[in-house]
Amino acid sequence: MTAQQETLFAFGLGYSAKVLAEQLRHRRWRIIGTSRSEDGAERLSAAGFEGVIFDGSAAPEIPVGAHWLVSIPPDEDGCPAVHACREMAAQAASVTYLSTTGVYGDLQGGWAFEWTAVNPQSGRADRRVKAESQWRACCPNVRIVRLPGIYGPSRSPIDRIKDGSAQRIVKRGQVFSRIHVEDIAAGLHALLTRPAETGVFHLCDDEAAPPQDVTAFAARLMGLEPSPEIAFEDAELSAMARSFYSECKRVSNARAKAALDWTPRYPTYREGLHAIWNGPPIRS
Repeated sequence: MTAQQETLFAFGLGYSAKVLAEQLRHRRWRIIGTSRSEDGAERLSAAGFEGVIFDGSAAPEIPVGAHWLVSIPPDEDGCPAVHACREMAAQAASVTYLSTTGVYGDLQGGWAFEWTAVNPQSGRADRRVKAESQWRACCPNVRIVRLPGIYGPSRSPIDRIKDGSAQRIVKRGQVFSRIHVEDIAAGLHALLTRPAETGVFHLCDDEAAPPQDVTAFAARLMGLEPSPEIAFEDAELSAMARSFYSECKRVSNARAKAALDWTPRYPTYREGLHAIWNGPPIRS
């Protein structure tokens, strides 16, 4: 008897989800991804995936027994996917929702654990908390993955130095947690192979670090002298960029390591940036 092909149905096949999809395709998974437009669905199909249209209204056709990965951003009403597809969630092999560590708000450099109370301090974080609650109500076995700052090929301090947009902004005591996109994919794959694991997980590296140190390391990798430091108060930042500096926290990945037998291949920004500069990471 032929085993049923494993299927990933991705609501949104963006930067992080696409890296996972590429890895799973090499493992002969069927990959279906949504786009809001016909052109976007056609681009997904041209890239080797099955592209379908989902604009947040009518539910798309989803194979019974598929693993759901939800990475589309919420709106004021929460998650469009849960509104359109809640009646179908019981037929999923698993449901994983990608959220953000921004739901914890400012911890003044303290640690965020999976049981830390949420304290959203921006509209973006409010919407994420609402979406998380909707998925919990719809699907008690949902896995909520809260992600910190994401970087990887084409989206790193190296690229910002290349295009001239990098700044070494210093705010006393400020640190951010990060995660390389390949480590997100590996952690999500570990979750997919453990559908019984539920609740909140953090996928992040092992070292929260000041942003100016990360940019300086990237510059030295490239053989460049780091740009001068700029005091936060003097920096020219958009309102959104400035809001990120209003929150300071360190994110723990201990539960993901213990429950998923996962460890980041790039435990700090140093290994991750070195791999980006010296060539694409080798996929397992």
